[in-house]
Amino acid sequence: MDNSKLKGWSVVAASWLALFCLFGYRATFSILKVPMSADMGWSQAEITLGYSILMMFYAIAAFFCGMLLDKWGTKLVYGIGAVFGAAGFLVTSQVHSLYAYYAAYGILAGVATGMLWVSSTISVRKWYVGKNYAKMFGIAFMGAPMSQVVMSLFVKESLAGAQGDAWRSAMQILGWLTLLCLLIAAVVAKKNPEDYGLQAFGEKPPASGGKAAKEYVWSIKEAFSSYPIWGAILTFLTSMLAEFLVWTQVVSYWKADLGFNLSTATNLYVTIGIVGIFSMPIMGIIADKIVLISKCESQGRKRMLIFGPATGALACGLLLIQSGTGIVSIIVGVVSCFIFAIYWAVVPGGVVGYSGAVYGRQTLGKIWGLATLIVMGIGPFIGPLIGGYLKDATGSYTYSILFALASFIVSACIASTLPLKAKETDSKNLTPQSVH
Repeated sequence: MDNSKLKGWSVVAASWLALFCLFGYRATFSILKVPMSADMGWSQAEITLGYSILMMFYAIAAFFCGMLLDKWGTKLVYGIGAVFGAAGFLVTSQVHSLYAYYAAYGILAGVATGMLWVSSTISVRKWYVGKNYAKMFGIAFMGAPMSQVVMSLFVKESLAGAQGDAWRSAMQILGWLTLLCLLIAAVVAKKNPEDYGLQAFGEKPPASGGKAAKEYVWSIKEAFSSYPIWGAILTFLTSMLAEFLVWTQVVSYWKADLGFNLSTATNLYVTIGIVGIFSMPIMGIIADKIVLISKCESQGRKRMLIFGPATGALACGLLLIQSGTGIVSIIVGVVSCFIFAIYWAVVPGGVVGYSGAVYGRQTLGKIWGLATLIVMGIGPFIGPLIGGYLKDATGSYTYSILFALASFIVSACIASTLPLKAKETDSKNLTPQSVH
């Protein structure tokens, strides 16, 4: 294999491992919190606050990680993430007080997961642009649904029939697995292609005898003084409000409102992860095909960012027409989960792709790090909070799903306003990336 291609695939493999570990935290929390609560005598609200603290530090760490990434690359970030990620599980497995749990799980795991998201997404974007980006990010993003399936089933089986503090042993295994995966990621990760005298895959080669066009270097102030990044943030934020509301409420909706037993409702939810393993690369290939038939990359990414939230709205609509626990209702639920997996495969990578198409690669880490701070500092908090409030106020989860549907629609509408480039201050430097 060509050495440059091997380096590119190494970047994708490292990102796959990082996303596998990142979503391991998300996938296992809803299972582990039940035995933790029973063993320690903590309420579900007290346990869940630990996850909220995690998301707060996730958002903060994402910003600082972006600055580290632009300057030193992903090896250092994955190495630090390995330490914090393993400690998040291992130290939590030893806690005996609520505040120690908040410090261990909230802070240590929060720092780790925030670093893993930005580094994994931006590193792929720095190596792949144009017609090559979405497919390669889709392959890397397969680590997320794979984790949702594998780690969830592992924890579920580890705790089956167990009593007392069995959750501690499960967390210790997860901690050592996280350390191993992220150390491997740190070893195989690569710096930016320019550090090896290479161009990103998908970039237009210079004309014969000429030099590659120099990329305009955006400062954070410049970028955040333009509409494209705020449009991308609002598109992502409104989708995140809906997504986290659905992820945290849909099992309860199936169980409480429709009457499914917990096993059936959980199996339906796992369908999203199973389908996601395949939808990630497939939708990436489709997204790159859309870019090829568009006049520039930013237009292709914009089109996918309209499509993605629209699928989320359609999935919510299907949830709302479910009735009872019969076979038809189950089929509609499966179809809804299938469509949610398509949404999941489009939007998270799509907003990074659009932002990279507009602002280039050199300072994308800092730019997207701050964007992640804003989105993840709001969406994961507000979405579940609204869902819980609507359930308490109405006695039904139906209104939570209605809110998610409306939020997805707003996201698609905002995406339709995204410009193809930032406001020009230098017309030669700020042109959209061409597709070839």
